Amino acid sequence: MNDQTASLWRLDGQLALITGASRGIGKTVANTFAGLGADLILVAREEAGLNATREAVWDANPDCDVEIIAADLASERERDSIVDYLQEFDRLDALINNAGTNIRKTVDQYSAEEYHKILNTNLTSCFELSRRCHPWLRAAGAASVVNMASVAGLTHLRTGAPYAMSKAAIIQLTRNLACDWAADNIRVNAVAPWYINTALAAQVLDNEAYLKEVLERTPMKRIGEVEEVAATVAFLCLPAAGYITGQTIPVDGGFSVNGF
Repeated sequence: MNDQTASLWRLDGQLALITGASRGIGKTVANTFAGLGADLILVAREEAGLNATREAVWDANPDCDVEIIAADLASERERDSIVDYLQEFDRLDALINNAGTNIRKTVDQYSAEEYHKILNTNLTSCFELSRRCHPWLRAAGAASVVNMASVAGLTHLRTGAPYAMSKAAIIQLTRNLACDWAADNIRVNAVAPWYINTALAAQVLDNEAYLKEVLERTPMKRIGEVEEVAATVAFLCLPAAGYITGQTIPVDGGFSVNGF
């Protein structure tokens, strides 16, 4: 592989802002980006978790520059603190809107507070942070945004209507931003996972009967791994994906296309 080809598969010298980076998929995305040469700004509510992610990144990539911001993205004031922090930088090459939450209930069981918490954390934070980061993304000359959607935004699942609503809206936001920002050479895509092997998913999949149903509906007959989601997120930010925008890629073992 010559140097020109190799550079299509690297993120050397790029700066990526990753939300929800203290655990699970976000933590693995951070490690994946660092391994590809990117420097990082990591955001999550829990500073202890962010420090743990930073230490994990440095263990594998000691030369990686890792900054952390403890902030609740559902809060306008704390989103402002992220934008204030960006004043120190002249550009942003990648924005990964990964922060999210879910409360699994039927529609009639949600309180107004729970509904707004889900929508603010998942959707409003994605919308607001994306548009607030736009000047830095534009300044990069060629930038990428990857939004974390879900198969719940593509098809019906048994519980979690507000979560599904937020993820469906993120998919549409991805399409709109891709078209609106193409002239600024900013690509915008989304990733839509099914059940992934995280501590959060384990709370549901510990139910053996439910796990059996999930696997029966999944053609590949297994739960996905965080590394598989992180690799897809990273690919969408690579120069090799330079003509891909406005797309939502399911990482779901075939679940979203499985008919009878």
